[in-house]
Amino acid sequence: MTDETHRAITTVWRQESAKIIGALSRLTRDVSLAEELAQDALVAALETWPRQGLPDKPAAWLMTTAKHRALDRLRHVKLSGDKLEQLGHELDAREAMIVPDFVDDLDDERAAREIGDDVLRLMFCACHPVLGLEARVALTLKMVAGLTTGEIARAYLQSEPTVAQRLVRAKRTLGEANVPFELPRGEALTGRLAAVLEVLYLIFNEGYAATSGERWIRQDLCDEALRLARMLVRLAPREGEVHGLLALMELQASRASARVDAQGQPVLLLEQDRSTWDQGSIERGLAALATAERLAAEPGDEAGAGEGPGPYALQAAIAACHARARRAEDTDWPRIAALYEVLAIRQPSPVVELNRAVALSMAFGPAVGLEIVDQLMEEPALKQYPWLPSVRADLLARLGRNAEAKEEFERAAAMTANARERELLLRRAREQGH
Repeated sequence: MTDETHRAITTVWRQESAKIIGALSRLTRDVSLAEELAQDALVAALETWPRQGLPDKPAAWLMTTAKHRALDRLRHVKLSGDKLEQLGHELDAREAMIVPDFVDDLDDERAAREIGDDVLRLMFCACHPVLGLEARVALTLKMVAGLTTGEIARAYLQSEPTVAQRLVRAKRTLGEANVPFELPRGEALTGRLAAVLEVLYLIFNEGYAATSGERWIRQDLCDEALRLARMLVRLAPREGEVHGLLALMELQASRASARVDAQGQPVLLLEQDRSTWDQGSIERGLAALATAERLAAEPGDEAGAGEGPGPYALQAAIAACHARARRAEDTDWPRIAALYEVLAIRQPSPVVELNRAVALSMAFGPAVGLEIVDQLMEEPALKQYPWLPSVRADLLARLGRNAEAKEEFERAAAMTANARERELLLRRAREQGH
């Protein structure tokens, strides 16, 4: 198989796997089986496309192959009486809809809406309360975002075997609980929302600064997270944190074109050409942030109502400080530090504390930030987190402690699995020697 064919298959799978698994889940009413059948279709592509070449419509090829395998399975596998009765009435009608490809073209808008609903249903199914929070997030990242087990492990700062076992148990639990493939409403929606929001946040972050691979940004993941967040806003318009997360994504995404140079190398925030930031995305982000802050201030029954902005809205407010600064030197770092102080109370974590240290260093000098970073060096959750030694290196360099900074940049480079990030860190390490 050529590298080009492999990349094409990987790209199509990343973009289409959630839609395929969602459609199969609607057909089979079994998420675990749906994922298995989707994987079968992927294997078929890996076997067929290198010999026959890429089909004209790779996504449609995968979807059709997966659906046909689902129909074959439903015909031949012995199902329980209830399952057979549930599916039997739909089988002929669904087969009639699947086989003639031209039917799918008659109403593209309806088909797109159905696919979008399938992905949301899949996401909420994977985030069912029968699973623990970590299992919900891992399973949704796997099935909705198409992340590998290794990528999920790095996103959560955990070992790959731990995440793999969690995924197996989660799928088994969903199957045993016979979780319905549906969109929840009312209290059921509120109960699953935190896990769904966390999933979207992690999907976007993986796209915004990829933990592995050759690219610094994976735009497909950013776009998918944004698309799902916009759909979620329509589903839950009175939930402030839904608007807060959308605001955060829009504001972060506004910098996309400025975050890499012509060679694909990362460009750090303070060095970016802010004239290239997407003003439309900034305006959408600020509007969503205003809605989130208004909803958070209103008394009511919604979760968090009247308690002030939630963690996502607070992070969006931090991103808004950057978006409003026309030049890097105009950034309101004291306000950013104050917002991180509030965030550390609302959602304490070592990563939040690390970001607070950066903000304090920008507002009040590198020595202030370094004192906090040094305290984090023994934090178990950050042992393999490359941004910890990277931040420490930057602070040391700003203090003129170049030899120590060089060592820390090299240590950070050894930790990262992203090629572009490694190149950046090694370049900064070399700069300390001059």
